[in-house]
Amino acid sequence: MRVLVVEDEPFMAEAIRDGLRLDAIAADIAGDGHTALELLSVNSYDIAVLDRDIPGPSGDEIAKRIVASGSGMPILMLTAADRLDDKASGFELGADDYLTKPFALRELVLRLRALDRRRAHSRPPIREIAGLRLDPFRREVYRDDRYVALTRKQFAVLEVLIAAEGGVVSAEQLLERAWDENADPFTNAVRITVSALRKRLGEPWIIATVPGVGYRIDAETGAEAGAVASAETEGAHRG
Repeated sequence: MRVLVVEDEPFMAEAIRDGLRLDAIAADIAGDGHTALELLSVNSYDIAVLDRDIPGPSGDEIAKRIVASGSGMPILMLTAADRLDDKASGFELGADDYLTKPFALRELVLRLRALDRRRAHSRPPIREIAGLRLDPFRREVYRDDRYVALTRKQFAVLEVLIAAEGGVVSAEQLLERAWDENADPFTNAVRITVSALRKRLGEPWIIATVPGVGYRIDAETGAEAGAVASAETEGAHRG
């Protein structure tokens, strides 16, 4: 199990990390909200442990971002705010569990184990289409049994395309589902990400562009998709 611990008190954070490691739980530490969001953007975690009162984006804001991402990552709020109203607001934000300070490390370990078991019982199904195999739980992608390493954003885009089962997904839909509400609607990030994703998946090209409409998974029009992909790549470099 790998968890992200967001805690701005250094001694507390280190004690939690060292204690979790003794129970074979890997823990990364973020001392502020900006660091937490950065780590979440580049790493995959099984559970997030959030202190609500931290510098930068608050623990509440991070919880909102996790919920909005659709990852299904469980959230345990770890905070000194112990009033019933505080707990209620935490659960309303999407927290799965709530532990108040001071606490026994053993209790934190037990709660994390319980959340991990619950998560395992609700694992999303593995999706397969046209030789692609996407495991949303393990965050792994294979093409014809070949492992494909993807960035977090590339994985998110591919997940949306595969879920469409060959249907066309517009750039606007990809922007809405793979980015967030703060994304610039005029950005070319979708086009650049799809172009890079095509390269990672390799030939024959499997992501086809439907001009003026969007993108779709289409294994039967590899040559056409490849031609469009090359044109988009050139355009992306010029942009």
